[in-house]
Amino acid sequence: MENTKRRLVDKSVEAFIMGIEIYNKPTIKYRIEGFSFFICNAWELMLKAELLNSDESIYFKDRPDRTLSLSDVIKKIYSDKNTRIRLNLEKIIELRNTSTHFITEDYEVKYAPLFQACTINFVNEIQRFHGVDMTKYIPQNFLTISARYEPLSNEEIKFKYPAEIAERLIKQTNEIDVLSKEYDSDKFSINIKQQLFITKKKSDADFTVKVDKTSDNKVAFIKELKDPSDTHKYSYNNVITAVNERLKKQHLKINYVPGFNQYVLNLIIDFYDIKQTPKYSYEHIIGKQHNFTYSQQFIDFIMNEIKNNPNNFVESLKKSK
Repeated sequence: MENTKRRLVDKSVEAFIMGIEIYNKPTIKYRIEGFSFFICNAWELMLKAELLNSDESIYFKDRPDRTLSLSDVIKKIYSDKNTRIRLNLEKIIELRNTSTHFITEDYEVKYAPLFQACTINFVNEIQRFHGVDMTKYIPQNFLTISARYEPLSNEEIKFKYPAEIAERLIKQTNEIDVLSKEYDSDKFSINIKQQLFITKKKSDADFTVKVDKTSDNKVAFIKELKDPSDTHKYSYNNVITAVNERLKKQHLKINYVPGFNQYVLNLIIDFYDIKQTPKYSYEHIIGKQHNFTYSQQFIDFIMNEIKNNPNNFVESLKKSK
């Protein structure tokens, strides 16, 4: 048994190193898919070794010749489904399993924060479970993944790919944006980006720029057309996740035992006629498929309504129905 655990951990280390090396080689175009495959393999082997540490079987009860999948092992080790490490891994497993691998490179900038968090999580967990120091295998500075920062806009994605594929990509990446914001945890995602802001206070600036008032090239601010894929990022399930996360952070509870769930959200959508309110919802129509996404304003609206009357919020909706 001890030999089996050692072999699992050794193979896990090898898979992790392979994932990092593939991702950090700029000439490899298959790096997102390659990384997601090897990092999942590394986690699966490492967590199975931890199950053996706890004298638990890594085989299916009805199939003793078949080992548990990564998803099964994650549920055993991280039994709380809201554990940020688990949520991060489940998103990367979803990417690994997707049938659109050949186009995910366009959204590398979206997945990179999840990959970086997953990398740090692995280093910490293999140390915690098995006493393995990954910096003995890889220098610390190589544990920072190098992402390309040339993402396509939603509009460019729609031009480049068929409608069904474009919609799927936009939905996936919007979900990552939404969950990263709501979970607000470096165990789920670690943002890797630079932002520039214009300030008139020179002492606050890292560098200076010049505006020439005598230029013949006149400019003016215009109203920008908003893409609903940017303004209405929340899927139906993400609305539920976002509201529950905010309720927890603000220590609010509704007087309804199951909590804020699909039933409560449906009551709100029906009572306030949300699907007919453009600032709160948008209907996406692709061929015969119809689905709605929701805005940040809708989340704020729900939270305000709950704050106004948390004890009778659900009851009043039920009565009105």
